[in-house]
Amino acid sequence: MLDVLVIAPHPDDAELGMGGTIALMQAKGLAVGVLDLTDGEPTPRGSVETRARETAAATAVLGIPWRENLGLPNRRLRATLAARGALAGVIRQTRPRWLFAPHWVDAHPDHTAATRLVEAARFWAKLTKCDLPGEPWHPERIYHYSCVHLKVVIKPAFVVDISSTWDLKRRSLECYSSQFASAAARPTVLDRVAASANWWGAMIGATHGEPFTAREPIGLRGFADLC
Repeated sequence: MLDVLVIAPHPDDAELGMGGTIALMQAKGLAVGVLDLTDGEPTPRGSVETRARETAAATAVLGIPWRENLGLPNRRLRATLAARGALAGVIRQTRPRWLFAPHWVDAHPDHTAATRLVEAARFWAKLTKCDLPGEPWHPERIYHYSCVHLKVVIKPAFVVDISSTWDLKRRSLECYSSQFASAAARPTVLDRVAASANWWGAMIGATHGEPFTAREPIGLRGFADLC
């Protein structure tokens, strides 16, 4: 059903970490879905209803055809057995080739819990003789997008050139006005996202880039697309 399943702790994390790559993948013909694990609330300026509207608007900007929410608790996200089973069921039903999850080092406990959950659910999704819905399925790879709350520079496995889709990423993030409202203090969150995209782009000779990491080796069958 899907080529790619992006799993996000909260609405807006997929856009922050890889909004440009999501748009680029779809432009290349890949079927991309996003699964938000929580509704992201409460937050200082948001509400469940507001976040739902903002998520729908951002989803429309990026043209994502499949997006669901697993309904796990925000601020208390844990890689429990029940959560693992629920996520493994989604993986078996959507059958993606690749999974994308947050980087495993982060100050936000929900983010690190999400990555542990994704890795465990990937394994569970292939099990036979179990009560999970659907047929066994094992995604080939897990890649990790950068959406960290630590002021550190990760060492990526690769950087995707999103020069052609940066404007879509920016517009999708602007949909989350309750989270990224304009403020007098600079730089704002969106300022920092833009600066990061410029810097990673410069590292590969492009105007904008998004970095990704992987715990497992990455194979290449050619060099035509290397920057």
